[in-house]
Amino acid sequence: MKLVVDEMYPPALAEALKAVGIDAVTVADLRLGGSSDVEIIGAAVASGRAVLTENVADFARIAADHSTAGHRHSGVLIALSSRFSRRPAGIPRLIAAIDAIANEQLGDRVVYLGRRDDG
Repeated sequence: MKLVVDEMYPPALAEALKAVGIDAVTVADLRLGGSSDVEIIGAAVASGRAVLTENVADFARIAADHSTAGHRHSGVLIALSSRFSRRPAGIPRLIAAIDAIANEQLGDRVVYLGRRDDG
């Protein structure tokens, strides 16, 4: 799995994802800090990466618009802030949720991440 980690997350998340075998880069790594969400998804598409974000309103709409226009994207992973914390203590749960779907085909999908302990 290849991901672009949105800028609301600490760089430590990308490093922790790399440690479990997920190819993760941050928006800052791509020199897109402060860029629009459209630019971020464009960079993700260009590099064959899914986007990890908690910005459901913008990225779900952008992904839908992208698909409606006949374009493809590598997926959008939504980690709702009500379910996952961006703080260091929350990173393991987020990584577990991402790792649980790491082998799925994400192309053109918007996936809402769940915790492994959800029933």
